Amino acid sequence: MPRAKNRVASRARRKKIFKLAKGQYGRRKNVYTVAKNAVEKGLVYAYRDRKNKKRTFRSLWITRINAGARQHGMSYSEFMGKLSKTDINLNRKVLADLAMNHPEAFKAVVDAVK
Repeated sequence: MPRAKNRVASRARRKKIFKLAKGQYGRRKNVYTVAKNAVEKGLVYAYRDRKNKKRTFRSLWITRINAGARQHGMSYSEFMGKLSKTDINLNRKVLADLAMNHPEAFKAVVDAVK
């Protein structure tokens, strides 16, 4: 009598990896061991870059706020310092959006902190 190897579970494990490897090039999509390595590496990159994305966006917002503040004769650090002293609770994401898309509203914020 043949030994039971639980084909259902092992096939499901492989299918899960191949599903995640879809779109890869060459053997990375259809050879299990290569696909497994590619998927593991991809998941590591995905985890790392979810953290980096936050960092990158914060940097972008700061650049935009700085550009908007300098149009009104202030530096970024000066603007943010005065903003916190006047108890205006707007985060960098909102301020950057105002500076880019609603310059008149951003000017009103700048005038309020001056």
